[in-house]
Amino acid sequence: MSGVDRRTMLGRSAAVAGSVAATGLLAKTAAAAIPSGARAAAVGATVKPSDPRYPLLTSGNNQRFVARPDYVKMIKSSADAERALELAFRTKKRISVRSGGHCFADFAANPDIEVILDFSEMTEVSYDAGHRAFVVEPGARLINVYEALYKGWGVTIPGGICYSVGAGGHIAGGGYGLLSRAHGLVSDHLYAVEVVVVDEKGKARTVLATREQNDPNRELWWAHTGGGGGNFGLVTRYFFRSPGATGTNPADQLISPPATVLVSAIDLPWDQLTEATFTRLLKNFGAWHEQHSAPDSKYRHLSSLFNVSAKAKGSLGMFTQVDATVPGARQLLDDYLKAMLAGTGVTPRALAKANGELPAMPELLAPRTLPWLQATRLVGTNNPTITNPTSRGAHKSGYMRKNFTDHQVAAIYRHMTRADFHNPDTMLVLFSFGGQVNALAPDATANAQRSSIFKMCFQTFWADESEDDFYLGWARGLYEDFFARTGGVPVIDDRTDGCYINYPDRDVSDPQHNTSGVPWQTLYYKDNYPRLQQVKKRWDPTDFFRHSLSVQLPRR
Repeated sequence: MSGVDRRTMLGRSAAVAGSVAATGLLAKTAAAAIPSGARAAAVGATVKPSDPRYPLLTSGNNQRFVARPDYVKMIKSSADAERALELAFRTKKRISVRSGGHCFADFAANPDIEVILDFSEMTEVSYDAGHRAFVVEPGARLINVYEALYKGWGVTIPGGICYSVGAGGHIAGGGYGLLSRAHGLVSDHLYAVEVVVVDEKGKARTVLATREQNDPNRELWWAHTGGGGGNFGLVTRYFFRSPGATGTNPADQLISPPATVLVSAIDLPWDQLTEATFTRLLKNFGAWHEQHSAPDSKYRHLSSLFNVSAKAKGSLGMFTQVDATVPGARQLLDDYLKAMLAGTGVTPRALAKANGELPAMPELLAPRTLPWLQATRLVGTNNPTITNPTSRGAHKSGYMRKNFTDHQVAAIYRHMTRADFHNPDTMLVLFSFGGQVNALAPDATANAQRSSIFKMCFQTFWADESEDDFYLGWARGLYEDFFARTGGVPVIDDRTDGCYINYPDRDVSDPQHNTSGVPWQTLYYKDNYPRLQQVKKRWDPTDFFRHSLSVQLPRR
């Protein structure tokens, strides 16, 4: 598919609402959704506490959260999922669902869990000619998805940079990455989802839900375009076809990434920053994104990840990528970097060591043109800070609609430079947003944040359980100070637009930390929450799928 120019010309709201389909296609599609043969009959292992694999499978990347289930059931097919679900329902076991194990909260691992259903062995990436769609199973890691789609067909999805994230939760929560300003969210390209659900009597069945307007299961598809994982059923396959795609050539069914990208990585030393120049730097970032985040902006081809690391790290890091095939790509990048540094007096250095979510990239002080997949590997596969499976972490999120206020920058500076804070693995990640993400209406998909300009992730990592109170206290202190004007959270107003469900934070459901009076459901889902509750009512009537921030059944 030709990419953003063609996609921008399409009426994306209408396109996502449904693609042109012949009458009767739905039944054919539904029948084709259920796999047959040996793969359909595949059965995964059951891992019990005495098994040496058990410790590995009962926690994820965040060691704050550990489960002690009766067993872990590895899932290898939809039929396997059906059997496992019926058994858990019949024996009244509290379940959790995991694919890659990157959940920031306790959704998949907590002391109440009695059975973990693990999809990490379902890793297929393929093309389904009957659906004219690419199939991605939930256990596939993002880097493997990019490799398979691009090498096989020259296409991709606009997903995240962290290579080891599992597709299952990433997609259900919306999913975004360096290509999202040009191509929207991952879920904007979701054509269908195959889900194993369970009824009031404990009978499981596999359902296909598509975005076709005449699909009676369409709302189940919609709920998986940003409603978050672990809410409605067990996803066994995602199907991707970009809105407006035509013909039968697989290469035309999904977006194509740039053949090459122009990339830059710079290190901004703390010893060159005063509070005044730190303020100017962050406000430069915010001002630029205020000016250049419209869906049709020529800068939609550019995305930047800015790690505002704690002073203990010694520097801040910034990675920027622009589609090298668009006219004037080098000028776009040069103008962006000039705008970032204006009035700061900072001289960038090579990014000689990893910084926050960025690996060391000393060769990119002077911008270089690289093949897209090579750049994707470079930025995403070599950072031990965010992929360290032995660490503990705290994570909080927010969407910004406008530039930082003076108070917000002062709060960041104050907490990042605290004399008693010595952890270098601490950062506020600022990620370019807007562009084509903002081309859709808030209710076109379950992901309702369609008017922000950049996204934030406040995070810190540490090793020892004895330090939990200190680091959780630090993270809460910064976040609640930053959003002090609105009760400690990013409420839905003219400046902020809530939180990202793929960066879940239980604190926003706690009145001790969220004093805004705005429910956590509104922060994550805005006006889409009641609609998600109706999906829940139909497809999970017993609330069997639940966790600490799950969609709840509507009150009777």
